[in-house]
Amino acid sequence: MAQSFATTPTQVVLCLPILRGLTGTQVLLGHKQRGFGAGRVVAPGGKIEPGESPENAAVRELFEETALVAQSSSLEPAARVFFRFPAKPAADMDCTVFLTSAFAGMAAASEELVPAWYPVGHLPLARMWDDSAMWLGRLLAGERFDALVVLDEDNESVACFSTVDWADRRIPATTATEAGFPDIT
Repeated sequence: MAQSFATTPTQVVLCLPILRGLTGTQVLLGHKQRGFGAGRVVAPGGKIEPGESPENAAVRELFEETALVAQSSSLEPAARVFFRFPAKPAADMDCTVFLTSAFAGMAAASEELVPAWYPVGHLPLARMWDDSAMWLGRLLAGERFDALVVLDEDNESVACFSTVDWADRRIPATTATEAGFPDIT
């Protein structure tokens, strides 16, 4: 489905620490305390600052929100998610999602986020954004893709969702456009 969007989306990142152990694989998410998404369970992340690379932004946001320390070289690009809010175009975001299993420290609460580890097979989807159920599990299962999420008029439920898989499981060198996404909702 070709969509037309007039704004320049905000560039953001998410950084998902992964913990593999005897009891299975867990991912660090957190209860958002303030700002966009307050009250929901979200992944650590935020805006890319001017002059900052997506990798450095992910490392910075992870530390600011959870106190975990990661190196940008430890990050694995896992998805690009393009969020479009037709009822509020100023909220549009282009998000690069990273995974890391190499980090140091103990997760601690910040003013922004109260972190908690969740088993990958039991994500708290009922407390997350509606779109999370459409892509987060796939990403954690090893799929790599670009996703287009078009929100409905309420700016919460999903009107349209589609994905394009990455060739060779690597982040594409070219920027994705909304025109390249099939409608799979």
